[in-house]
Amino acid sequence: MWDEVPDPVPGEGEVLVEVVASAVNRADILQRQGFYNPPPGASPYPGLECSGRIAALGPGVSGWVVGDEVCALLAGGGYAQKVVVPAGQLLPVPAGIGPKQAAALPEVVCTVWSNVFMIAHLRPGETLLVHGGSSGIGTLAIQLAKAVGAKVAVTAGTKEKLERCAELGADVLINYREQDFVAEIDQATAGAGADVILDNMGAKYLDRNIQALAVNGRLAIIGMQGGVKGELNIGSLLNKRAAISATSLRARPLAEKASIVAAVREHVWPLVAGGRVRPVVDRELPMPQAAEAHRVVEAGGHVGKVLLVAP
Repeated sequence: MWDEVPDPVPGEGEVLVEVVASAVNRADILQRQGFYNPPPGASPYPGLECSGRIAALGPGVSGWVVGDEVCALLAGGGYAQKVVVPAGQLLPVPAGIGPKQAAALPEVVCTVWSNVFMIAHLRPGETLLVHGGSSGIGTLAIQLAKAVGAKVAVTAGTKEKLERCAELGADVLINYREQDFVAEIDQATAGAGADVILDNMGAKYLDRNIQALAVNGRLAIIGMQGGVKGELNIGSLLNKRAAISATSLRARPLAEKASIVAAVREHVWPLVAGGRVRPVVDRELPMPQAAEAHRVVEAGGHVGKVLLVAP
């Protein structure tokens, strides 16, 4: 339901953004279901990213002016016509794409860059396995990994989704409904395994992910779609001298988010401007139809991001 609420007011170090578009993330669905509450002080409304124009500056903000076209990483509040954003979480709309398309970038780019590159340190020539390759995060991870010279393997549930992943540059295509990704990775890497795995499944894939890792491999867990409790063979982890990281963006301190956003602006925005990385948008729906957008994402037939366009 689309309701009238008071306009937010930017405080110290914040800006008010007039929203052009937001995007649906799995976290929004979990919040709607009561499983993922906003962190203290955050907007109670869903929406972890947006694009738009700066409408007002709070005290102490420099480097931005009213009217700047921006996109932003949010702790909430993107499903609205206006949202307050800490200045450190703002990004300019990158050259080469429009303001609506930019709404598809902040959450997925910050998630992928922080986990795959800042934590797992994917390097040229290494192999990245992305679970859910046709998702918003997956489609972005494929492009970024290829841009830095890595080999990319993906899992997805249909031939059509795997074909879309291949169009984005994926080298190894695995249908998780029909194939064992551990065996496929073993074959594709001549037994070496994946150097980095980006995992949205959590418990369900934990043991098999360890099996699929290379020696000195790094497993980055960013979701719990396959459950929250799993059994880990510490011996296997030790034998591979492997590392596991698990992160979320929403509740991180402002300084950490600002550091990630700054790294994205430095390293990823030139790739977007140069056309080597592009947002993948499945469809656009009017913001008041957020319930329908959630149904689309929950059904799982989409590729890339589902956008919500503000009235």
